[in-house]
Amino acid sequence: MSDRPTSFWLRLLKQRRERMADEKLDLSTPIKWDSEEEKQATLAFFNAAFRAEESGLRQAHEIAGDIETWDPELAETLRLYGDEEGWHRQLLTEFLVWLGGPDERPRPMGPTTRTFYKLYARAKRPETIVLVNLMFETIGSTTYRLALRTAKPHPAIRHMLTILTRDESFHVPLNVHFLRRVLEHDQVLRRGAPMGFESRLRLRAVYHTLSFALAASAAASRRRAKKFDNIPFTTLARAYTEQLGRLFVNADDLGFEPSPALLYAFGLRRRDLEGFDDVTSVEAAERAADRNRVVVEAL
Repeated sequence: MSDRPTSFWLRLLKQRRERMADEKLDLSTPIKWDSEEEKQATLAFFNAAFRAEESGLRQAHEIAGDIETWDPELAETLRLYGDEEGWHRQLLTEFLVWLGGPDERPRPMGPTTRTFYKLYARAKRPETIVLVNLMFETIGSTTYRLALRTAKPHPAIRHMLTILTRDESFHVPLNVHFLRRVLEHDQVLRRGAPMGFESRLRLRAVYHTLSFALAASAAASRRRAKKFDNIPFTTLARAYTEQLGRLFVNADDLGFEPSPALLYAFGLRRRDLEGFDDVTSVEAAERAADRNRVVVEAL
């Protein structure tokens, strides 16, 4: 996977910020529910999206304070990325009220999601935080793209999903850049020596544990959101496994190799993941960077 200097990402984020306020949700068309179960599933889906954006905002701003001491430009880029997550949170707050009524507010997370974010909030090392966020952004992008094809075809729902799909397609390679810079800084501190065995083992353990957990989490999300997005468990879990595997196979300099057992469980092989110019690439990020040019890639 190719990369660009931090100045490239910072320039794009500044351009996106200038146009952010111009994009409004059109919530003028009332929505007609087929059932109360569909309504509750829709609320659950977008409530989970709200919590993901809330977590991304907090972690990006917190880690920026640490990184500013050795790379102010990267810290500014992280803050602008966090601001985009905050903008999504604002849109979703308004959207949830429209979906559920004037008293609707973001709801507490379910036990599976709550466990993920509690563990994520405990992470202190920059490389761990960025790796976990990159993986969350990848499954978020994957979920929104699938839902855009299968969920209720209401204009406002499609608009919200399109915003999330487009922006997460930009955030995935952006977070790859963050991870590269953090790992490079760690190498500078060690005067060019490779990462220690224990550190490598810890990061790879995080990667593999989270890969299995995210694939399994598709089952929990089906109980709450399937009446809205109509995505079967096997389709979603396989897509998570494929997109996470493809990301790290094509960014092999990061040092993470997908589990053969997990790939096999969903009918995938390593060679199926190689050589794709997909939504995790810098080229796709450049396409998604312009808010006036919405391109939704198919899986």
